[in-house]
Amino acid sequence: MGLKKILVTGGAGFIPSSLIDRLLEDSENYIVAVDNLLTGYTHNMPMSATNFRFIKANVNKWDDLSSIMTSTSFDYVFHYAAVVGVKLTLDKPLMVLDDMKGIENILRLSKNTGVKRVFFSSSSEVYGEPVEFPQNEFTTPLNSKLPYAIVKNIGEAYLKSFHHEHGLNYTIFRFFNTYGPKQGNQFVISKFLNAALRNEDILINGNGSQTRTFCYIDDNIDATIECLYKDKFINDVVNMGSEKEITVLDLANLIKSLTGSSSRIIHVPPLKEGDMKRRQPDNTKMKELLHHDLLPLEAGIHKILKNWTKKDYPLTEIENSPITSKVEIEEMQEK
Repeated sequence: MGLKKILVTGGAGFIPSSLIDRLLEDSENYIVAVDNLLTGYTHNMPMSATNFRFIKANVNKWDDLSSIMTSTSFDYVFHYAAVVGVKLTLDKPLMVLDDMKGIENILRLSKNTGVKRVFFSSSSEVYGEPVEFPQNEFTTPLNSKLPYAIVKNIGEAYLKSFHHEHGLNYTIFRFFNTYGPKQGNQFVISKFLNAALRNEDILINGNGSQTRTFCYIDDNIDATIECLYKDKFINDVVNMGSEKEITVLDLANLIKSLTGSSSRIIHVPPLKEGDMKRRQPDNTKMKELLHHDLLPLEAGIHKILKNWTKKDYPLTEIENSPITSKVEIEEMQEK
């Protein structure tokens, strides 16, 4: 199914850049990615693709975004731009709260420019410290306390309100831990792999008994594409993640085993806030979107290790290419 024009915000990030790669497999899709490159990297994006354009801009600034959305009539918007990373979101709460402006900007401009549906990257963080398992989209109470979770919760309320008052369609994805080769090393699997491959200490906050579930990026994108192309879960909320829990300590030991690492596991003081004891989604809707089983964690880690090469170790974030302005980016695309 060919889709004319799609805007992806935060396009230089891990999940959105992976989504762009898949969308570009359909030559009839024209993709515009917007990112301020705070936590995204230009090397994540297919800059040479003829049906792709990257613009460095901040969606939290009305003037930046309005010039993009009024000059191109987008059919669909994936609003994935956000301040991410545990340390950054805890250290810079005001920066996190500023993302509310971007959410409102996206929705006002989508309403005014004829966008058919807005897809929003929410988070498992909206559940806070959960009170039931598995965590269901509508029966599990939301217990958001940290700014990052509050912004995602407010974002969900904005989408529902714009639909109620203006008829703007939406789909909310609540992402649980997603991992893959492009993921930055500030996230747990990449962080542990990076340490293990260098035989450095693997640091665990607290005793490591806290559980997480891990979804391989291809499963996330498969479900997203099905939701888009088949018009599924319009004006609905979808948990995106695996239901299989593993403790952080067991994850560290698994990674040590798979890499043959001599790293020591070192327990450091627990985080003061934000490190929930358990997470486990009710992923019934995601499974409905997929036509295959979710990839097991061990198989996903093997795929990452095959994707990385020796020159990638130690794994570090590659510096952004020296593209600093919207004009330079557009000139590069025209060459």
